[in-house]
Amino acid sequence: LYLSATVGNPRWLAERLDANLVEFEERPVPIERHVTFADSQEKARVANKLVRREFDRESSKGYRGQTIVFTNSRRRCHELSRKLEYDAAPYHAGLDYSRRKRVEGLFADQELAAVVTTAALAAGVDFPASQVIFDSLAMGIEWLTVQEFHQMLGRAGRPDYHDRGVVYVLVEPDGSYHSSMPGSEDETAFKLLKGEMEPVAMRYDETSAVEEVLANITVAGEGAKWLTDRMVGEVPLKHAVGKLLDYGFIDGLEPTPLGRAVTRHFLEPGVAFTMLDGIRKGTDPYDVVADIELRDEEE
Repeated sequence: LYLSATVGNPRWLAERLDANLVEFEERPVPIERHVTFADSQEKARVANKLVRREFDRESSKGYRGQTIVFTNSRRRCHELSRKLEYDAAPYHAGLDYSRRKRVEGLFADQELAAVVTTAALAAGVDFPASQVIFDSLAMGIEWLTVQEFHQMLGRAGRPDYHDRGVVYVLVEPDGSYHSSMPGSEDETAFKLLKGEMEPVAMRYDETSAVEEVLANITVAGEGAKWLTDRMVGEVPLKHAVGKLLDYGFIDGLEPTPLGRAVTRHFLEPGVAFTMLDGIRKGTDPYDVVADIELRDEEE
């Protein structure tokens, strides 16, 4: 069973996966979409007001309104979560596994009014939120695509929890996050809201191929080739396996302890080696984390 709400060429994809296509044109939970103009200083104040108002509401199913706030950097996750009056927490790939699980648990128990997360983690976020706020329409220093935008706003409203979903796009007129970015945030907002879904076309660079093949080996061992062949898009399997052997992430077709750790914590190879190098040299853990954070900010 394959599910997606953000595929522009579902018929081709169904044929590629040897599956039957079933399309639903209507959303089970209605969704409201709002655009609010605010400069960079006002965004936190507006988000705070929206989070408070939503958390004070209760659905007919007995659930309080909770919010996912998407922003463009890990640093901003921490900064914005501190500025929210109601209980909120940052959530991103830079947090260790146990801390992420704790945030997930607190949100599920309705102990948190909001989580503030990065666009990069959107596909993996599974919080039953009634409201989504876009503090930024960028992922790092690149504007979101139509697919990414709809993937994120689709997190608002769950059939068994909420009566409706609500989305607020906070837009800074003429704003951008880097001089290399084409257009402004307000122009991007309306392109995203009016844009058509693009066809799926998977292209794996070396890093992505290594991550995917390592995950398949961790899950399936010798069955990794079968799993990889079932993926949409061509994955350079032999090249990826060679890299994994060079990195010491696998031994034959079994993950090494290091490989399992990399998979479990969703680490890119470069991040894993930065951490490993720091451990071997006895570097202060805070310095290792700072090095990784600074590198991510630069990218």
